[in-house]
Amino acid sequence: MTSFDTTRRRLLQGLGAACAAVCAPALAADFDVRTFGARGDGTTLDTDAIHAAIAAASAAGGGTVRFPSGRYLSFSIRLQSRVALYLDAGSVIVAADPADGQGRYDPAEPNPHDAYQDFGHSHWHNSLIWGESLEDVAILGPGRIWGRGLTRSGPGANRPLNAGDMPSSLGGKDPMGERRKSGAVFGAEMDGKGNKAIALKNCRNVLLRDFSMLKCGHFAVLATGVDNLTIANLTVDTERDGFDIDCCRNVRISDCAVNTPNDDAICLKSSYALGRARYTEHVTITGCQVSGFDLGTLLDGTYQKTQLKAPDEEGVCGRIKLGTESNGGFRNIVIANCVFEHCRGLAIESVDGAVIEDVTVDNLAMRDLTTAPLFIRLGRRMRAPAGTRVGAIRRVNISNVVASQANAPYAAIVAGLPEAPVEDVRLSNITIVYGGGGTAADARRVPPEVPDHYPEPSMFGVTPAYGLYVRHARNVEVHHADLRTAAPDARPPVVLDDVKDERFDHVRLGRAAGVPAIRRVRPASVPPRG
Repeated sequence: MTSFDTTRRRLLQGLGAACAAVCAPALAADFDVRTFGARGDGTTLDTDAIHAAIAAASAAGGGTVRFPSGRYLSFSIRLQSRVALYLDAGSVIVAADPADGQGRYDPAEPNPHDAYQDFGHSHWHNSLIWGESLEDVAILGPGRIWGRGLTRSGPGANRPLNAGDMPSSLGGKDPMGERRKSGAVFGAEMDGKGNKAIALKNCRNVLLRDFSMLKCGHFAVLATGVDNLTIANLTVDTERDGFDIDCCRNVRISDCAVNTPNDDAICLKSSYALGRARYTEHVTITGCQVSGFDLGTLLDGTYQKTQLKAPDEEGVCGRIKLGTESNGGFRNIVIANCVFEHCRGLAIESVDGAVIEDVTVDNLAMRDLTTAPLFIRLGRRMRAPAGTRVGAIRRVNISNVVASQANAPYAAIVAGLPEAPVEDVRLSNITIVYGGGGTAADARRVPPEVPDHYPEPSMFGVTPAYGLYVRHARNVEVHHADLRTAAPDARPPVVLDDVKDERFDHVRLGRAAGVPAIRRVRPASVPPRG
């Protein structure tokens, strides 16, 4: 053997030993749930085995808990810091049903601040997968989370109501179960039930990537007080909210498809669930698709549209929204390169005292919209601690929006309050084609103020403009806009009511003969009617 061969052999042996030293910890850091007793047959309860694998990974200082192909039936799974769950192709974590008698979900923890947001927002432990005060957590892989045994229902905020009362915040409707008798135990009907697929509270450095989610109860993902959160390449098809990002900072949501016919798809919130007002801030939502196709038909690829209404008796939901829970505020928000299909439009809402500022929206493609394509609302529902003041909306730029088949009754809406106008809204490069069909009587309507209503475009009824209705606003600019209708419409394209410092340039406003392009109802100096 030559000296070259000897040197080569020693080099390869050294490299092999180095590789073994590096790779051994990585291999040891994988914890297969089947090794800990999981069956993955869809009928045997695997909760204990999953917890044993997570505990072993945590005791080792961190690692990956792996779910090979199979169906893993489970009640509440408690995450740990520095532990990742990896769902292999063909693996499904299935939410067990308490009605089968095999077990119960973890009880909802007490929350002394649950008077200010619905039950689902106020509790985290009653979930399929949950974590609190953790760091460096991930759920990864091409598998699926199926919330088969989760409930989509739950009470509203913890505010006793008489049997005949109806909360004004819902505009005379009670689709989310807020009404209850005085003296009833709050949340008693949720005992043992789970109503969220993934719930995270006060966590840091969280990654959710590549898996799909089906039928996930009240929320597919509820993240409250989570900093450094990345959600990427998820496909979600569920009956209530998709992602609720509440009081979170440094959030990146990208390349996700979220189908939610009965509720919001991607929703930023700033509730009082943590017992203090906290901003949702530094958030980017990019490259996402939101829709309201029939439940399950996004995942099966049929994209059906037979469902026409959501539980609130209005058009199917979907959409991206800021609000409704809006105590702490929103700032530094970017929404870009997103597609809306068969759903409601973009909504930006402060009704519980939040300040919304520095929001940029760019490159939206919208089609088959069931309500207003754009809805900016500053109201005073004030589901907040006593003494909370009305919030503010300012510095909102929306550009490069193309929308067709927009619902005829509702224009794009920017609506503040007489005492608190919306400020600094800039719309540019906007093309919207509405259905048309509005009448002269519609054009004469003066929509009600309804300052304390739950915010939806329908709260105002048919808008007197078909294209853009602005009320109680300052410094509104519209540049390079094209508004028109597919059928004749007797309403003007634009109505301005109590608006000051508006500017329009390079606009094309389709209108019927004799109808003004822009109608000003009253100058800003005239006090509004009640």
